[in-house]
Amino acid sequence: MERIIEYMIPADLPSVTGSITIKEYLKSRGYSAQSIKLLKLSPEGLQINHQPALINAPIQPGDLLTVRIREEASSEKIVPVKLPLSIVYEDEDLFVIDKPAGMPIHPSQNNFHNSLANALAWHYEKIGEPFVFRCINRLDKDTSGLTVVAKHAVSAGILGAMICSRETFTREYLAIVKGSLTPPEGIITAPIARKKDSIIERQVDFEHGERAVTHYRLLRQRNGHSLVSLTLETGRTHQIRVHMKYIGFPLIGDHIYNPDLEHISRQALHAHRLCFTHPVTGAPLEFISPLPADMAVILDM
Repeated sequence: MERIIEYMIPADLPSVTGSITIKEYLKSRGYSAQSIKLLKLSPEGLQINHQPALINAPIQPGDLLTVRIREEASSEKIVPVKLPLSIVYEDEDLFVIDKPAGMPIHPSQNNFHNSLANALAWHYEKIGEPFVFRCINRLDKDTSGLTVVAKHAVSAGILGAMICSRETFTREYLAIVKGSLTPPEGIITAPIARKKDSIIERQVDFEHGERAVTHYRLLRQRNGHSLVSLTLETGRTHQIRVHMKYIGFPLIGDHIYNPDLEHISRQALHAHRLCFTHPVTGAPLEFISPLPADMAVILDM
């Protein structure tokens, strides 16, 4: 895989001297230290005005900086498997994929051949390109909806940093809980930690937990259930599922935290909307996945 990115250095350089190094400029564009190191070590990884350049070379307004990303290795332990793959958006730097419920993100001991990574490995094998799986916003196996996969190390580093900031990467989920959600909106601030003696289960733990913040808003109530919009300020494992149980309104169909399987056989949680800026172009992006049928039917019975 080769990706060439060109930056025309603007007049308003982030420097009082009118000149900064390539390294400083790339850091201002969100490049991670690891990505910069890889470019430094890559032959012809960096050029100024079509001439090879070192990472600490100065650049000035009007210069053309060329970044050449080359990746030849693949994720060796991911087996290509022909699986349905709903690609919502694709360019040279990323995918946005609408993942169905029941599909894990990564292969695991009991899901070695049915993950999103397996499906993408097949996609890349067909076009004869190397494939390294870099998922940015990981979803639980039984959570449906939108997920972003970076195509190379540079976009992965920039997107990974962005997702830590709610201002630059917004994740909105839809969930169904039983009963009438009260109050109808609010912010849940409760630290989350792994439950003692469990590899999977999490719980609110004010003594040992990591900071976790979830914003929620009631959208509608019907048939004894509430449809809730949730946005994440942090991204802890099982955050929405644990927080909603903590305030007394657990998700229906949740095998771990609320095994209420009367209307749905998986947790009623869907990654509905993603908003973020493109890691290379800086263009604003927004993607929406409608409420899936197995959740919608609960509200329409």
